[in-house]
Amino acid sequence: MAEVETKPETKAATEPETKAATEPETKADSMVGEVWIDVDIKASAEKFHHMFAKRPHHVSNVTPRHIGGVELHEGEWDKVGSIVLWNYIHEGKAKVAKDRIEAVDPEKNLIKFRVIEGDVLKEYKTFWITLQVTPKQGGPGSVARWHLEYERSDEKVAHPETLLPFLESMSKEIDEHLLSTE
Repeated sequence: MAEVETKPETKAATEPETKAATEPETKADSMVGEVWIDVDIKASAEKFHHMFAKRPHHVSNVTPRHIGGVELHEGEWDKVGSIVLWNYIHEGKAKVAKDRIEAVDPEKNLIKFRVIEGDVLKEYKTFWITLQVTPKQGGPGSVARWHLEYERSDEKVAHPETLLPFLESMSKEIDEHLLSTE
């Protein structure tokens, strides 16, 4: 089961607080915020992280209803500073995001992207996506945490909660694929 958390604030926190999915925090006048979702997966943390760090170009083969294609524009797949172009389908519309890899930590199964061009920047001044996958304590499987940090360009722009079900569904499809290849 996934947990959803929303925490818009005047500045993004480095470590999110834990709240139940049924208690999202909102602050309507906040321009800077963060939202995250924890997705329970059965695959190992290493395998799931590897898919995004070293093989993101395979993601579109695994979950074509979410990702139309991924291209490396500059650098290497798992290297800080590399530029990756994502073609994705969100709420039935084809969209594009050009991201710069800002951090990669294989020991923590973490990768962080900063959106530098694309559809999301039509509504947000800044947008960061962090994926960290953690092994479950005392049992098999992992938890994939998708953490979005952003600054809205206008008060009328909604917080990006609609991306959370997208990330959850995509994660579940990738998890199924990883399990089927074991």
